[in-house]
Amino acid sequence: MWALDKIKGTTTVGIVCKDGVVLTADRRASLGNMVISKGVTKIFQVDDHLALAGAGTVGDILSLVRALRAEAKLYRAKVGKEMSTKALATLTSNILGGRKYLPYFGWFLIGGYDEKPSLYSIDMAGGITEDKYVSAGSGMEFAYSILDNEYSEKITLKNGVKLAIKAINTAIKRDVFTGDGIMVVTIDKEGYRELSKEEVEKILKKF
Repeated sequence: MWALDKIKGTTTVGIVCKDGVVLTADRRASLGNMVISKGVTKIFQVDDHLALAGAGTVGDILSLVRALRAEAKLYRAKVGKEMSTKALATLTSNILGGRKYLPYFGWFLIGGYDEKPSLYSIDMAGGITEDKYVSAGSGMEFAYSILDNEYSEKITLKNGVKLAIKAINTAIKRDVFTGDGIMVVTIDKEGYRELSKEEVEKILKKF
């Protein structure tokens, strides 16, 4: 029998904008061909200006988030300031690299804002890449079809939100493991903010 921590199936998107970072994900969790949950959280705040989006097994993602939050608090206590986005990404990479023989089954996006907005993609073996935009998960091919055509380095946070929602919505239409709503998070100099369901639906109606 499948364990609950094997529940997976998702699409995540991250976009670097002129004035911040956008992280988006759908809310469906599946087990094989069965939808287990329609309200899963896949984006997590790690610190005031730092967040992680995960595509993979639920248990592994939650375990990693707990570890990163603890390390971020410890860093604040020792250094007296928030960890940088690059430092959090490097820490995540080191944790995953040290678990190659008992890995966290997931693909992770680290987004944040310190001196500037930045975004990192990290695979389950600890491979790390800094990106301007990235998608991970079962619907990533469909999301990339939108991102590759419409992304610009001059994009604003407001328009980045619209693009990220459009990319996830495209994946929802074509990928059976992606669906049941969209979670959207922005990170700018003011910090972490999750858009309300009403805000997301208002943007979706324009597509």
